[in-house]
Amino acid sequence: MKIGLQIPDFTWPTGPARLGPELAAVAAAADQAGFDSLCLMDHFFQIRYLGPPEHDMLEAYTTLGFLAAHTSRVKLMTMVTGAIYRQPAVLAKIVSTLDVLSGGRAWLGIGAAWNEEESRGLGLDFPPLAERFERLEETLEICLRMWLGDERPYAGRHYRLERPLGVPAPLTKPHPPILIGGAGEKKTLRLVARYAQACNLFPGPELARKLEVLRAHCEREGRDYDEIEKTCLYAFDANDPKKIVRELRILAASGVQTVIGSVADVWRVTPVEVIGREVIPAVAGL
Repeated sequence: MKIGLQIPDFTWPTGPARLGPELAAVAAAADQAGFDSLCLMDHFFQIRYLGPPEHDMLEAYTTLGFLAAHTSRVKLMTMVTGAIYRQPAVLAKIVSTLDVLSGGRAWLGIGAAWNEEESRGLGLDFPPLAERFERLEETLEICLRMWLGDERPYAGRHYRLERPLGVPAPLTKPHPPILIGGAGEKKTLRLVARYAQACNLFPGPELARKLEVLRAHCEREGRDYDEIEKTCLYAFDANDPKKIVRELRILAASGVQTVIGSVADVWRVTPVEVIGREVIPAVAGL
């Protein structure tokens, strides 16, 4: 089992003036401790589950570029990008740039987007759910086309590109891996089976059924279910490493291969080091 670190909040005790060096220290510690990935939410306002919208929130891809310069091995991704936040070709260019500058460590984490409040607040279009899923699928098609060097015009229902040129190409071959977040059984998991290298689900009693739904979609798409990395979200409390290991054993038994989650008081750095020392080695063989 692999462990990913998500940093979902930047309202840290010392304030924005110290955020750069403190974030760099956290990233370096995660890199050295053996975390598999470093993930950021792609939100412009803090989400209601974690705090008020006025909490500090950094733009995700600018921050991932910063983190790339302070790490050498962790994968870098959003958990997850709202497909409607950026034009698809621009998003493809952003991720390929991150991949090149990080030495081939970029992933595309993506979903249909849900936070209407921040979209309305910043003047972003927030179409109905069905259209958001249409735009998500077209975004996936455009990103793959650009990353694979296909410059033919693209004409979709929502996006038209005369020449989807993307150079330099990503270093990762055949392309940066795609993780699609969400557990919707009719649309999201179908898109995972068709396009993605990983899914991201929530732990809980429905997890096993969601994986069976994904397996069925893979059969219909002619896709090998075992090719898809099964990830889920998790909240780490470094004060009780043994409890973490017990819970991760249960998740591994249900089919989860990677857990990605926040670490309480991550800005202290020590909790990251504790997980690297007492949890990552203990679950590596699961």
